[in-house]
Amino acid sequence: FQHDGSTESRYKPYSANTGFYFLRANERTHYLLVSLLYNGDIVKKTTSHQQTINQLLLEHSSMFGLKVKTLDRHEEIGRLFPGGFQYKQDHDAIRRILNGEVKPKLFHMYWTPGFKEKVQFMKQFGMWYLTGECMGDEMSALKSNCCSEKPLVTCFFRDKPSVINCNGSPLFDKNAKPFWVE
Repeated sequence: FQHDGSTESRYKPYSANTGFYFLRANERTHYLLVSLLYNGDIVKKTTSHQQTINQLLLEHSSMFGLKVKTLDRHEEIGRLFPGGFQYKQDHDAIRRILNGEVKPKLFHMYWTPGFKEKVQFMKQFGMWYLTGECMGDEMSALKSNCCSEKPLVTCFFRDKPSVINCNGSPLFDKNAKPFWVE
């Protein structure tokens, strides 16, 4: 699992982000996912599949020997899988990506509620490669010309990390400071 970055007690001890993760196919992980399905009422009540699965990870590791690994966001392996926490709160990590010190294997834009904002942030950050013709509801994503070889960069907000200077754009967060200091 990616580390979520949250320090809230409801996600501890793993703070596993459930937007993107790898599971080894075995009886323990199968039972974990079956348990998650059976706990759908808790997901609905808490409005958080992440809170529910973190509780199940703790229970299953204790009772059934499930091995759980959360990537430490401060270690080298964790820096290869950054996400919304780094984008929104760890600008040093983001600057290491922008200057080429770190080359992420994956970037998951969690901590961002809407699809529109996720796409805008990824485009501005230089992590968007999907062409506009492949963004519809149809199966056009199967076309061979959907991916650009180079990132498709657009400025949206001056206070969010960007691969280019976006200081001419509006603020996303009221009273925020620009990402690029001139």
